[in-house]
Amino acid sequence: MEIRMNGYTTDQLEKIIGKRGGSLKLFYDTEDCGCNGVLVLQILDQPYPTDVLVQTEPFQVFVDRQQESLFDERLSIEADPEFPVFKIGSDGSLYTSNARLQDLRKQSV
Repeated sequence: MEIRMNGYTTDQLEKIIGKRGGSLKLFYDTEDCGCNGVLVLQILDQPYPTDVLVQTEPFQVFVDRQQESLFDERLSIEADPEFPVFKIGSDGSLYTSNARLQDLRKQSV
């Protein structure tokens, strides 16, 4: 899988991830949403055992192995300059124009 990000998106994610580090994960969240799932972009300390590494630069990006087939081979992630959301799509599909970022990292002491 190839995930493209423009410079603005990379800058925004670097600011959010910061010195604490972390990996990104594309995830369809189905908990309490009453639908087929909402695509979210997560920040993790460590991937889960069921996660598959799909890209390493400029960030490590994971997907759950059961959800990997839901995504096209080439994706793009764009930060919206007006809102704290991300547009995720491919050449043929728009997955969402309103993906939220969930920071699931443990708080440092």
